[in-house]
Amino acid sequence: MRVVRLGSAKAAASELGLSPSALSRRITALEDFTGKRLFTRQHQTMKLTEEGRLFYEAIAPKLDELALAVESQVDDGGVLRLHLGVPSLFGGQRLFPRLAELRKRHPRLHIDIDSNQLSESRLGDTLDAAIMLLEEPDPSLYSVRLDQNKVYAIVAHELLDTLGNVPNVKRLEKQTFLIHHDLPDSFEAWKEAMGMPELQPAAIDQFDSGQLMLEAAAQGLGIAIMHDDHYRRSGDKRLARLFDVEVESPYSYWFVCRRKDLETRPVKLFHNWLIEAGL
Repeated sequence: MRVVRLGSAKAAASELGLSPSALSRRITALEDFTGKRLFTRQHQTMKLTEEGRLFYEAIAPKLDELALAVESQVDDGGVLRLHLGVPSLFGGQRLFPRLAELRKRHPRLHIDIDSNQLSESRLGDTLDAAIMLLEEPDPSLYSVRLDQNKVYAIVAHELLDTLGNVPNVKRLEKQTFLIHHDLPDSFEAWKEAMGMPELQPAAIDQFDSGQLMLEAAAQGLGIAIMHDDHYRRSGDKRLARLFDVEVESPYSYWFVCRRKDLETRPVKLFHNWLIEAGL
């Protein structure tokens, strides 16, 4: 299943803790057993053949059922383990300050946190559930929108004094903008709202950490394009909002999981608490 999801024997082997050659031998053995050529191979890239696709669609649901059946038989009053994907900034600002409440209510529930390369394709494989920044979740998934945001341009106070209170193209073209990998369209929405869709800044620096973006902005390294909620929850007195213009964000935080996984106890306990807590 990991090879199908990742499309790479090397990446799948890394997640499974195997060498690429060991994984390749397992795939070859499976193809020999089924008498079907399941994958096409080109360097490290692997894609399902038509026979492979049919085989995968027939077998994958059965593997899911088996995993659920095993889980139901090993619930012996021990630890309930949830593999949860969470963006680091959401975790630091919104989740972790409240996790003690969850632990008190459900002391058996323990959470493995993963904030690396979150994607919907990992659900049901390496993640049981996730909180993600999305425009719209995959409709096949169970999803709950957790917020609705505005796009803010966030700067250090010194830079705010330089740029003034009125958008000026010439001044902004000399600046560096800080953009998060998960929010690529936010900058376009902000430029459109400013009435300068063709704005070309001096540089755009990409980040995969919202917390580091806020710190970079506080250090005067650029203009961070982020959510209003990120700005308010940071409580960082070094930061200020640039320009008082309302900009609707294309993105929201969503809780997502596979529909069948919502029935598993760890996911259900966390989901119910999350909604009740209003995070």
